[in-house]
Amino acid sequence: MATAPAPANLPLFYKDLVPLSSVDHADFHARPLDKADFLIDQHAVPLTSDEFIAASRFYPIVFSAGENPVPLALMGLNEGMNTFVDADGKLINPVYVPAYIRRYPFLLARLRPDSDELSLCFDPTSGAVGKFDEGDALFADGKPTEPVNAVLEFCKNFEESGQRTGAFVDELKKADLLMDGEVSIQPEGSDKPYVYRGFQMVDENKLRELRGDVLRKMMQNGMLGLIFAHLFSLQLMREIFAEQVKSGKMPLVTEAPAA
Repeated sequence: MATAPAPANLPLFYKDLVPLSSVDHADFHARPLDKADFLIDQHAVPLTSDEFIAASRFYPIVFSAGENPVPLALMGLNEGMNTFVDADGKLINPVYVPAYIRRYPFLLARLRPDSDELSLCFDPTSGAVGKFDEGDALFADGKPTEPVNAVLEFCKNFEESGQRTGAFVDELKKADLLMDGEVSIQPEGSDKPYVYRGFQMVDENKLRELRGDVLRKMMQNGMLGLIFAHLFSLQLMREIFAEQVKSGKMPLVTEAPAA
């Protein structure tokens, strides 16, 4: 996630949030974005545990540093570098796109601190929602259209995935499996390795030393598979490193972003 706080404490990518209203946005349409320029300078994106298996084929999966670690899909090894999109924000190759990205510009947000009710909101600066002639109508006869209902369902599922992710991370912490991570990559023709640190990862030694009953529980509830997906995905750091070198953006010793 971004190391600098977003304006008004908004989530990553979001520059503003407006509650979707059948009155204020009765004639609004939603159109797909043909590029994601908000990704150009973003090298790490939040990931839910539900996505570990699919995402592990393309991205190194790490956990942010700090007391409340968040799973992250690395799209680059340095701040401001994303090896998966071009200068216009278009995907270079077909890859799995994390749900956090696909959710934008919509978001379920709590509008009142004294209420647990979540409302569907959107970022009006995204260029995806507005008074357009093209795209999907958001309302018909004062009621949400099917595309809006689909977005709402997606956002609800994302929130539920987030809760499962929180429980997964809590179990990792409970088992004391997270450790400060460090990956060393030896560039060709250089006498000094590139070292990536400032993130957390599962400690393989502690994983091997887990009691049988704890390991069995992790096998039964699916945690073990997620842990292995995370560990296997770390090998992809070398591929991202190579892509940065190929693009002429030689990485320096860096730290992963904190949540």
